[in-house]
Amino acid sequence: MSTTEHSDYIDSDTGKMGMWLFLFTELFLFGGLFIVYAVMRTKYPEDFHQAALELNAFIGATNTVVLLVSSMTVAMSLTAIQKNKPNIAIGLIFITLILAGVFMMNKYFEWGHKFSLHLYPGSDVMKTLPHGEIMFFGLYFMMTGLHALHVIIGGILLTIVMFKLKSGKINQEHYLLQENGALYWHLVDLIWIFLFPLLYLIT
Repeated sequence: MSTTEHSDYIDSDTGKMGMWLFLFTELFLFGGLFIVYAVMRTKYPEDFHQAALELNAFIGATNTVVLLVSSMTVAMSLTAIQKNKPNIAIGLIFITLILAGVFMMNKYFEWGHKFSLHLYPGSDVMKTLPHGEIMFFGLYFMMTGLHALHVIIGGILLTIVMFKLKSGKINQEHYLLQENGALYWHLVDLIWIFLFPLLYLIT
């Protein structure tokens, strides 16, 4: 192994390790919110049950399918570049971005419906609700909003990856950024897999 190849190998391992450490900190962040949710749900079971009835499980399920498919396409794009098929990799990243847009559009309409009912933190309607329902909607907006932010960040990262694929800066030999982008996107998917049943199904 030449000095250059050895240096690239070390940089690749360092980049992967750094990404994994970052992903673990993100899991701790959401893990803390999940614990708070579990504690509050135990304390206010009836209020959480009533508040959860306001959520649309169909939209939640649709977004789950959308993210699962997007996780598949981003993984396939990584396989494509490893097989030196950049055009296919670009196409699959583009499909992933479209699916991310579908997810955000569904979330926009879902949040819009809540705002039309004045079911958002600080609203006059919210102030009249029982404390447990206020806690539910507060956690709902915090967790889904934070997750939506991660979807946006992941979309930006994958857009950068797509342009670097087009320019050839990401190729069969150097695809660490794409690999890290795929890992981040899988994290986005994993978090939603936990959010969906907690918020939409366990009523």
